[in-house]
Amino acid sequence: MKTQWRKSSRSGNSGANCVEVRANGSRFEVRDSKLGDGSPIFGMSAESFVSLMRAAGR
Repeated sequence: MKTQWRKSSRSGNSGANCVEVRANGSRFEVRDSKLGDGSPIFGMSAESFVSLMRAAGR
């Protein structure tokens, strides 16, 4: 089941340079919020998503 897109808390109020993420079953999807529905969606496993967040300092 897909959840709603969530914007990064580090994006601030401007909306520029943002990423969004949502859960899709046991996987995660990431996209560029500036492009909205036209953005490519990058799917990854939960393990890969956790690694990405650690690398980003979250």
